[in-house]
Amino acid sequence: MANNANHIPRPTPEAEELFRRWLQFLDDEFVRHCAPERRAEIVRDQLFQLYLGRPASNRLNLTLTSELPGNVLSLSLDPENVTLEAEHYPDLDRERFARRKPLIWFWQMFDRSPIGLNHWLGIRFRCMMGRHIFDHLGTGVKIYHGVDFACGYNLSIGDGAIIRKGAMLQDRGGLKIGAKAVVGSFARIYSYTYDAVDNEAVTLQPTEIGEGARIASHAIVLAGTRVAPHEVVGSFPGARD
Repeated sequence: MANNANHIPRPTPEAEELFRRWLQFLDDEFVRHCAPERRAEIVRDQLFQLYLGRPASNRLNLTLTSELPGNVLSLSLDPENVTLEAEHYPDLDRERFARRKPLIWFWQMFDRSPIGLNHWLGIRFRCMMGRHIFDHLGTGVKIYHGVDFACGYNLSIGDGAIIRKGAMLQDRGGLKIGAKAVVGSFARIYSYTYDAVDNEAVTLQPTEIGEGARIASHAIVLAGTRVAPHEVVGSFPGARD
């Protein structure tokens, strides 16, 4: 029987070299440019290539009704033309968020593009982006497809943590995930609560997932929770009482 533990799937050498060059180019660009406007331009240009297969162009024919859908798509690939949920939060640190908004849009649109399902590339892309978006991102982290978060600057992820697909990390009030913790697929972790009567009244409550803790798939962690190191929240397939 073949030992699958020794087989790590990866792209062809030519593709891997190209993928690494692209990630290094993006990393260098986001280190070099922190201004929101310049970052938005970089993201727009990259999304034009990913979605439309051509460089960005400012020459849109805005008069033809037949071209309205294409123009809506083209304009929406520019982060300056979109709004994100976090921008509606009255407690948002707008200066800190402005630097991250283009990168958050890039993250979301990458995951919604066909190449977002490229497992090898996607994990490396998200970790590269996370270093520019999050308050802290440790080494050896794995973030799978479709992971969602709000502000970015309130999120800290420790070394070796694993965030599986579709997890929601609601970092509005502050969220810290410890080293080697595992957040299961489609888990929901919150850091704020709504008032039971006034839906506009929000209380921010930092949440912490301890080192080595495990949050099961589809589990919900409420705001203000302190999950102890190595604690298990929710149930896992095959687990026994």
